Amino acid sequence: QVQLVESGGGLVQPGGSLRLSCSASGFTLDYYYIGWFRQAPGKEREGVSCISSSGLSTYIADSMKGRFTISRENAKNTVYLQMNNLKPEDTAVYYCARKTSRYGSRWRDSAEYDYWGQGTQVTVSS
Repeated sequence: QVQLVESGGGLVQPGGSLRLSCSASGFTLDYYYIGWFRQAPGKEREGVSCISSSGLSTYIADSMKGRFTISRENAKNTVYLQMNNLKPEDTAVYYCARKTSRYGSRWRDSAEYDYWGQGTQVTVSS
């Protein structure tokens, strides 16, 4: 069955870094765009980043440009989210998800994704 499993979350001080991993199984990762979303307590889920099936195209939310980088290793069935210069407002549960369409439009729309991981908590606090 299709599974996405996030890992790499944790507690980090402001200015610190984390690398999240999204491990995929049960389908051919190479065919799919993969997105990262996050949801903070009391807030709506928001799109963080998305990467094309080849990895040649990436999309990232404006507030995270210059700090977050998405990448993938299809041979390892894994997509990564490198997060640098973390801020307290980055505190959230981070999810990866499989995009149903093979193009980047509407990558921020959660309805464009069919399978989701269980999430990994990221807490940025001193």
